[in-house]
Amino acid sequence: MADSNASFTTLRLAYDGALATITLNRPDKRNAISYELIDELLRALAELEDSPAQILILTGSGKAFCSGMDLDNLRAITGRTSEENQADSAQMARLFRTLYEFPKVTIAAVNGPAIAGGCGLATLCDLTLASAEAKFGYTEVRIGFIPAIVSTFLLRQIGEKQALDLLLTGRIIDADEALRMGLANEIVAPAKLMERARELASNLLQNSPASLLATKRLLRRYSSDELNREIGWAIDANARIRITDDFREGVSSFLEKRKPQWSGKG
Repeated sequence: MADSNASFTTLRLAYDGALATITLNRPDKRNAISYELIDELLRALAELEDSPAQILILTGSGKAFCSGMDLDNLRAITGRTSEENQADSAQMARLFRTLYEFPKVTIAAVNGPAIAGGCGLATLCDLTLASAEAKFGYTEVRIGFIPAIVSTFLLRQIGEKQALDLLLTGRIIDADEALRMGLANEIVAPAKLMERARELASNLLQNSPASLLATKRLLRRYSSDELNREIGWAIDANARIRITDDFREGVSSFLEKRKPQWSGKG
């Protein structure tokens, strides 16, 4: 397996013939989403789109797949302007939609917790393999935030009732429940996860590349117009919640490891 010639600091991109693997590589931060990681993921996906690779495996290094927003970035959000918040939200939406609509087949090999935005990355891939040790959840409401952008995709994946359950409670579910809900396609023994992901990729590579591309393009086209409208609403909602009292209190209490005192005010 050969590494990409491009320079990345938050991830690794490697090629093995028609198979490419992106490994989120911030194990000391549980592969948390930083502004740099977002930019590098977009750059890696752009490189992959122009490469001969036909299948992408996305996984994480260490014990976590992706733990959500980086704490330093989370702390910085409370001091950003409305324009900066709007730009940040649009960039996150761009990442999620780029992954969702990526023209080549994507497989998430979820090796551990996939929380908040990390859950989005894990479940927006075409196929999601979950280690038996994986956890999933959208915990944004616990810190006065809103899972706005991911909600547009989640509704399509698991339906309104189950989406409301996850998004309003902020609870974390295990791999078995993720499988039952439809967030995961298969549960794999931890030691066999990457082997199974490569086996699945090998099976997919036996199919017509043109057919795979055309099938994905068709399925994504069904919801494209609705997504354009809904993601616009989600970006605005994501930016607005960041300037509320509850968000500031939620972030402060989370970082200070104390119980939040909600005001319910904007």
